[in-house]
Amino acid sequence: MTDWSDVENRIAGAFADRSGLDDPRTRAAVVEAVRGLDRGELRVAEKREGEWRVNGWLMQAVNLYFAVTGMEVSEYGPFQARDKIPLKKDLEAAGVRVVPGGVARFGSHLEPGAVLMPGFVNIGARVGAGSMVDTWATVGSCAQVGRNVHLAGGVGVGGVLEPPGARPNIIEDGCFIGSRCILVEGVLVEEEAVLGANVVITASTPIIDVTGPQEVIYKGRVPARSVVIPGTRPKQYPAGTYQIPCALIVGRRTAATDRKVSLNQALRDFEVQG
Repeated sequence: MTDWSDVENRIAGAFADRSGLDDPRTRAAVVEAVRGLDRGELRVAEKREGEWRVNGWLMQAVNLYFAVTGMEVSEYGPFQARDKIPLKKDLEAAGVRVVPGGVARFGSHLEPGAVLMPGFVNIGARVGAGSMVDTWATVGSCAQVGRNVHLAGGVGVGGVLEPPGARPNIIEDGCFIGSRCILVEGVLVEEEAVLGANVVITASTPIIDVTGPQEVIYKGRVPARSVVIPGTRPKQYPAGTYQIPCALIVGRRTAATDRKVSLNQALRDFEVQG
């Protein structure tokens, strides 16, 4: 059984002083941490007692991994790759489906039942059971995608590696993220939320609940079961008034046992494009 406390201490020391990587035991600790992420034994962020906690030392491990590995050429049928990180292996044993053109790098973890279409899952990321990464969708470094999530075509979930300890982009269980949505800078999408096509959310994007008599503004967090569409709001500049992007919460999904039925109804009720 791996002593993760020793691994964590070695990684933290080497991140503070890169000369620590001269020690083969420290280099081995970095590789073992990334293997732990790959197997799903470790994860960059996890929800404990209702709050997301970030394991910053694992972000440090991912950063250091690039320093301890060398460039290698790999052959995949008629294709060739030259990279520092190999692709995931043993997909059948892992119980995941990867369609030709789908790429999951070593150090990412796909839980059993996950489906990866011709998209991309980067090192440190995690995709939950029953979730689909649809065509040309990307899951960036250390991003956390929950269970029974659908990332529709062309979704971009950004990676967060620095500073270590910063919250990665997180999508909780049961969410639907519509085509060409972009989530970056440590955004949290809470459970069963629905984002319509082309919603862009950064840490500073106003997420405005317009369902009540007065607007309620969130930043960096989409509340659970929200139905969200792209919007704009005016902002005054010296040169004039311009429309800047925002996201609008136009409703809430109702609680339902069958989440797919609830999702389809939400899309119809609020005229949300997926």
